[in-house]
Amino acid sequence: MPDAPRIDVVGLGPAGPELITAGTQELLASAHQVFLRTGRHPAAEAAPGARTFDHHYERADTFDDVYRTIVDDLVTAAAAGGPVAYAVPGSPTVAERTVVLLTAHPRVTSGEVTVVVHPSVSFLDIAFARLGVDPVAAGVRIIDAERFALDAAGERGPLLVAQCWSRQVLSEVKLSVESAPEVAVTVLHHLGLPDERVVEVPWEDIDRSFEPDHLTSLWIPHLAAPVAAELMALDELVRTLRERCPWDRRQTHASLSRHLLEESYEVLEAIDVLAGFDAGPGRGATGPAEDGEAMAVAHLEEELGDLLFQVYFHAILAAEEGRFTLADVARGVHDKLVARHPHVFGDVTAETADDVATNWEAIKKAEKGRTSVTEGIPAALPALALAAKLQRKATAIGMVLPTLADEATRVAGAVARLSDPDRPYGAPVADGEGGAREFADEVGDLLFAAVGVARALGVDPETALLSRSAAFRGEVEVQG
Repeated sequence: MPDAPRIDVVGLGPAGPELITAGTQELLASAHQVFLRTGRHPAAEAAPGARTFDHHYERADTFDDVYRTIVDDLVTAAAAGGPVAYAVPGSPTVAERTVVLLTAHPRVTSGEVTVVVHPSVSFLDIAFARLGVDPVAAGVRIIDAERFALDAAGERGPLLVAQCWSRQVLSEVKLSVESAPEVAVTVLHHLGLPDERVVEVPWEDIDRSFEPDHLTSLWIPHLAAPVAAELMALDELVRTLRERCPWDRRQTHASLSRHLLEESYEVLEAIDVLAGFDAGPGRGATGPAEDGEAMAVAHLEEELGDLLFQVYFHAILAAEEGRFTLADVARGVHDKLVARHPHVFGDVTAETADDVATNWEAIKKAEKGRTSVTEGIPAALPALALAAKLQRKATAIGMVLPTLADEATRVAGAVARLSDPDRPYGAPVADGEGGAREFADEVGDLLFAAVGVARALGVDPETALLSRSAAFRGEVEVQG
């Protein structure tokens, strides 16, 4: 019985031809057909006349599509007759997705095609030599840059991040870390080649200080406390409370709604206190400024935690009902923010914050099939907040609203009319306040113009009035 068709998988090493093993060179010379995953490798010259799969990268939508097509082509070529050698960059046993797919191919697992993977030098050998690190003693974890956000979640380091082949990939790595690493990171570029670079760079510059390619890696000795691990712990805590606490077990979306509102207001209050310190001396709590500010920061952190607990609680309730999960919530807001920021993730230009707001409203209107930008604005919003939101929407769609001077004139005119001693009162308004309907309309105009003044000055009127009311509350308490 003839031997099964055979594919010998070899590695070209991490740099030039000098690092290719003698065994690999013999296999490349004796194979009936030689295929390279890519000809874009410094050692590709060791296999003259070999066929490459570079054309698949130009036609497929994703890397996984590329790799599966390569594997299908290899199996088909081997089955057609003659031993086949398949050469990959580096080592076939390190970060090589095509080899994983090849060994799992049905025609391979069934024995119809034989696959033999040969050892070779990996980029890891040079990387750890340059870094002076024993990966076993240090407990290094190797991570693919394109899976960094998932695979590095909960990790503290050290990490060697491979496949940092573009600025976009490095940018995604950078943005997936909430806090910059506590120590410098090292870029490993073109290891073993004449233009080799091993340099430390600031974390914020990893996607803009050099031009990466498929021979670029990143060394991260230590990461700050990962946010993902803390969020997972909170998720587990909420689930435990639902199981074991009688009060938590009886809660529903409706019963929690007032708590959500209260926590939101407490966050706003904490922000207002902290804003007093940010505004400079003379505002904020009494006592030493640094002590008061530290307390304000800690208070805001605490209140944000209480608000986050509400989000988790509602998500757990929905998951129990089979409606959606916290992951769905996170994924949904992630995808929505990406879609509404085409000036960041697409080819749309937005030079100013107003441009961004205009784009946002247009995208949101198209997403939800709305006929007006006012659809979806809750009518139950506090009156000042509602007026401010409507004015912001109007500005976002290009309506020309009165200037600060115009709004100030309107305020002054309304005050003059309302304070005219010769103006008679009309019929009482049916709200029990005893005012006249015409005066209620005038007061409405006055307040709406005051909101316009706040808009023109970049002030949130709801927050401003809450702050002033809090100050007046203190005055009343002193008197009473």
